[in-house]
Amino acid sequence: MVEPLFDPAAFAARFGAALHRAGLPVTPERSARFLDALRLLPPVDRPTLYWTARLVFVTGRAQLEGFDRVFGLVFGGASDPADRRGSPGNPPLPGLEPGPPAPAAPTPAPPRRSAAPLAGGSARPEAGEDRAGHRTGSGVLRLAGSTTESLAHQDFGRFGAGELAELDRLLAGLAIKVPLRRTRRREADPGGRRIDLRRSLRRSLRTGGEAVRLARSHGRLRRRPLVLLCDISGSMEPYTRVYLRFFSRLCSPAGGGLAVEIFVFATRLTRLTPVLRHTTPDVALRRAGRAAPDWSGGTLIGRSLAEFTNRFGRRGMARGAVVVIFSDGWEGADPAAVGRETARLGRLAHRVVWVNPRKAAPGYAPLAGGIAAALPHCDAFVSGHTLAAMTEVFDAIAE
Repeated sequence: MVEPLFDPAAFAARFGAALHRAGLPVTPERSARFLDALRLLPPVDRPTLYWTARLVFVTGRAQLEGFDRVFGLVFGGASDPADRRGSPGNPPLPGLEPGPPAPAAPTPAPPRRSAAPLAGGSARPEAGEDRAGHRTGSGVLRLAGSTTESLAHQDFGRFGAGELAELDRLLAGLAIKVPLRRTRRREADPGGRRIDLRRSLRRSLRTGGEAVRLARSHGRLRRRPLVLLCDISGSMEPYTRVYLRFFSRLCSPAGGGLAVEIFVFATRLTRLTPVLRHTTPDVALRRAGRAAPDWSGGTLIGRSLAEFTNRFGRRGMARGAVVVIFSDGWEGADPAAVGRETARLGRLAHRVVWVNPRKAAPGYAPLAGGIAAALPHCDAFVSGHTLAAMTEVFDAIAE
C-alpha cells in the first residue's frame, strides 16, 4: 500500500521536479494536473499511482524509460543517475524516502499472457515483444501493459465497439480547467483593495451618517464559457464518435457545472447541447445522429462557422469564451472563408483552439486549404487523437 502523504501538493511538485531533472518535459501546470488526478482518484496501491502518474506526465514513448527510472527510485529504492544532476542536497520526497536496495532479481520465467500492470511499472518487455509475450513485428515496444495503458495511447480512429465501455470509464475521470474571468459583480471582502461605497453608506446609517469603518470588496470571478464545435463529416467520423462521448459527459451533472455549448457541423450547423444533456454516451450518440441530418456528409466549415457567429456567437455565446474546433480542416467550398470566419470568431472569443487528429500523422503539414487559412487566427493547434494527447487539448484550454 502507498504510504499516506502529509502534503499532496508538495508531493506532486517534488515528484514533477524529479521527473524534470530526469529529462522529461514536465511543467508546473502538469504537476498541478497530477495533484488534481490524485484528488479525483486517490491511489490505493502502487500500480494505481503508477498509471495515474504515467497518464499525466508521459506524452511520448521516448519518455517511458526516464519515467520508469524515477518512479522506481522513489517507490522501489533503486538508484537514479538523474539525481547526480542538479542539487545533490535536495531532500527526498515527503513520506517517500527510498527503502533498502532491492535484492537481485531471479532468472525471469517465460512470459505469461496477462494484461495486468506490473507493480511499479519498472519492468519492461524485451524489444520485439509486448508485455503479454506477443511479438510486435518491429522491435518497437507496444504500450499494452494494461487495458488503461493500451487505450490511453490508442488512436481514437481505431477504437472498436468493445473498447468504448472502458473508454467511457477513463473519460469520466478527465476534468477540464477553464480560465477564470472577472465579472462586474463584486463581493464583500474586508481585505479587498476597492472601497465599496454602497455598503459603506448603508453602514454609516448605524452611526448617524458617519462612515466610521469603510466597507471593501473584490471582483467576483467565474469560469469562462466553453464552446465546442465538432466536424461530423465523413473524414472525421471515426474521431467524432469518441469526441461526442466526451462531450456528453461535460453536459451531464457530473461535468462539474461547466457553462458548455456543443455544436456539430458538416454542411450545416446543429446545436446539440439539449440533445446530449442527461443521457448516457450511447444514447447521446444515437440522438446526435438523428438530430444532425448531414452526419458523415461533405464539409462546409466556413459556412458553418459563419452561421455560428451570426446566430449565436455575436449574441453573447462566444464573447469571452474558449472556443474549441474539432476538425481536420478539409473545406468543400472556399478555403478563404474558413480563415475569414475563424478571424471573426477570434475577435469575439478569449481563445480559439483547433484540434486536428490528423496532425499526429508522421510528416503531417497543414497544407489543406481550410486549416492553412484558419491557423493564423488560432491560439493553439493540437492533435487530440488519443486519450493521452487530450492533455494537450486541456492545457490549451486552461491557458
